[in-house]
Amino acid sequence: MKELEPKEVFAIFSEITKIPRPSKHEERISQWLVDFAKSHDIECERDEAMNVVMRVPASAGYEDHEGVILQGHMDMVCEKDSNVKHDFMTDPIDTYVDGDFLKARGTTLGGDDGIGCAMALAALTSKTMKHPPLEALFTVDEETGLTGAFRLKDGMLHGKRLINLDSEDDGQIFIGCAGGIDTLARMRYEPIGDLKLEIGKWFPVRFSVSGLMGGHSGDDINKGRANAVKVMANFLHMVSEKTEIQLAKIQGGNLRNAIAREAEAVFCVPFGYKEQVRIDFNHYVADMEEAYGAIEKDMKLDIESTDMPAEFIPQDKAVKLIIALHACPHGMIAMSQDMPGLVETSTNLASVKMKEDEGGKYIEVNTSQRSSVESEKHKIKTRVEIALRLGCDEATHGDGYPGWKPNVHSALMQTTKRAYIDLFGAEPKVLAIHAGLECGLFLEKYPQLDMVSIGPQMYGVHSPQERLSISSTTRCWQWLTRVLETL
Repeated sequence: MKELEPKEVFAIFSEITKIPRPSKHEERISQWLVDFAKSHDIECERDEAMNVVMRVPASAGYEDHEGVILQGHMDMVCEKDSNVKHDFMTDPIDTYVDGDFLKARGTTLGGDDGIGCAMALAALTSKTMKHPPLEALFTVDEETGLTGAFRLKDGMLHGKRLINLDSEDDGQIFIGCAGGIDTLARMRYEPIGDLKLEIGKWFPVRFSVSGLMGGHSGDDINKGRANAVKVMANFLHMVSEKTEIQLAKIQGGNLRNAIAREAEAVFCVPFGYKEQVRIDFNHYVADMEEAYGAIEKDMKLDIESTDMPAEFIPQDKAVKLIIALHACPHGMIAMSQDMPGLVETSTNLASVKMKEDEGGKYIEVNTSQRSSVESEKHKIKTRVEIALRLGCDEATHGDGYPGWKPNVHSALMQTTKRAYIDLFGAEPKVLAIHAGLECGLFLEKYPQLDMVSIGPQMYGVHSPQERLSISSTTRCWQWLTRVLETL
């Protein structure tokens, strides 16, 4: 990777990929950043949340120019294919080059936002770039709660212009983003042992969904991709409408900001329904292929007989849970009336997991809602809660985070736009994004900030299909360089 251009960026990104940095476990990458600053004689400050700010003086002749903040987040989404052995807490990312793309073997790459951090560090250490006074802010836990932005120490930032380096679309300038909130539901239960089921009366099967594209629950929510949890829940609901069902296992999805790619359920049907459940499954597969076949090329649905499970979820609770998951909305809810092509409101049925604590066993359902309209964010949050309460004992909401209202008169946006035109002879798109960015929280703490967000082209973000365009990274680095020189 170190031989890729721009070398100053990829050499740093190569080092970042070696450091485990799951969300909420940024101790090592935060310390690495502090050590990086020390080794390059860069002024550095770290707050109690482990956010890191570095500062370098202006280039000669730029001393009187207003400073600029470069910003990225140090954590990464940790997703992997089920057949891949990788421990995100200890293992480096196994990267390789495939044509114009940098990829990882069976896991997320961490280009979101490792490459943005690498660009900021390359700018701080460049011996040739001309720039005003620079600050670089590296935040923690952007992916699972925006904790770093929420807990950013007062007075950490000095500049009034901020370039967020956490976008994933070449030639696009983002000047706004959606706000979001999470909804978490739980259903507690006392398991029933297998001896409660009469031997020979029940037929155990395992249903699974795999091979889905998944993706970013903001950027990809309007692309018509299947959600493995919904595919599983809808099949279970169809079966439960026709016959009795004894549910032993239900599991699917992983992270709240990733569309579920895999899911499975183990359940029993009456022995007399043994052949019919296979017929129902075949019909369901045909329905799913008709609905998603053009998009989900590698979708795989499977059903097979299995051993009798050791325990089951009580039938009344299981059926209610299935109804709740079937009723819970997922996907795009509304498009923006102000910005054509922008998703306004969406919700992601992210995961269903079986867990246990001191209070016993329970099912946990995790969802996330986004909207660029604050009132609509709370409406979809309430709608999700109502659906999940059909089968869950409790439903709670996170604190949420604000959206970033677009400033169409932004001077920084105009400068960034002109720099792109000067370099590439084409006009960049100026947009808002449905994904969440930390900019809304920065604006709450520093109302004077003028902000834009840019970044190189990435695909499959938040999934093992994540890939970073090498040529786009070169263009984005040239663009950032020109913006800083112009400012």
